[in-house]
Amino acid sequence: MKSAERQQVIVERLRDVAQVGVAELAEATGASEMTVRRDLDHLASRGVLRRVHGGAVAAKPSGVEPPFAARATAGIAAKRAIAAAAAELIRDGETVVLDSGTTALELARLLRGRPITVMPLSLHAARELAEVPGVRLLLPGGEARPGEQALIGPLTRASLRALRFDVAVLSPCAFDLGSGLTAFDLDDAEVKRAALDVSARAIVLADGAKWGRSAFACVCPADRADVVITDPGAPEDLRAALTERGVLVHVAVPLESR
Repeated sequence: MKSAERQQVIVERLRDVAQVGVAELAEATGASEMTVRRDLDHLASRGVLRRVHGGAVAAKPSGVEPPFAARATAGIAAKRAIAAAAAELIRDGETVVLDSGTTALELARLLRGRPITVMPLSLHAARELAEVPGVRLLLPGGEARPGEQALIGPLTRASLRALRFDVAVLSPCAFDLGSGLTAFDLDDAEVKRAALDVSARAIVLADGAKWGRSAFACVCPADRADVVITDPGAPEDLRAALTERGVLVHVAVPLESR
């Protein structure tokens, strides 16, 4: 099979599945794994796909956000492991601003019953924390984005500026050492920056699928985080590079992978 034919097979596979592996592509094309890796590197250089450990995923436009409902079930084991690790870093009695996003929603569920003060930046998380013992729930003003239910706009930012928090827990749309933390929505990025500005420390939740990617709107540099919690899917070289910048990188292993 010629290189153009192999690469067409790869592109067609990525239209049907979220991720392809080197071994499966080698079997499908009859080529060696080394040849398949070269094909993947070539397609990545053209922006057709994005390389991940052991294979590749389809490149996504930086301005297009997948629906919340689709993201809520994707990589759920990793997100729950990340959320559990984050919950251990939040101390009883602390004040927390909790970002919107699906991993942050998993963390909200684990904070139920804890003696802490939480301001969630989405209605999804607010519903999880409403009327549960222990939690002091603060609600910001603002506009709820359709579907996402993330709170945005000047009222949200004003609510944040009126307070000071022990910790901001951010869940960016994408995470890259060069681009930093990014978001698909401009208003969402502004709210995330405001949360950082009023918090003493920052915990970033970024599963491996977000690493090496960039979305449309910049939030902050990667090393603005004090702690980044991820899963084994995050590239080891990028994790090491971030650690060299002084950021504590915690790898949370899903239960079924232990």
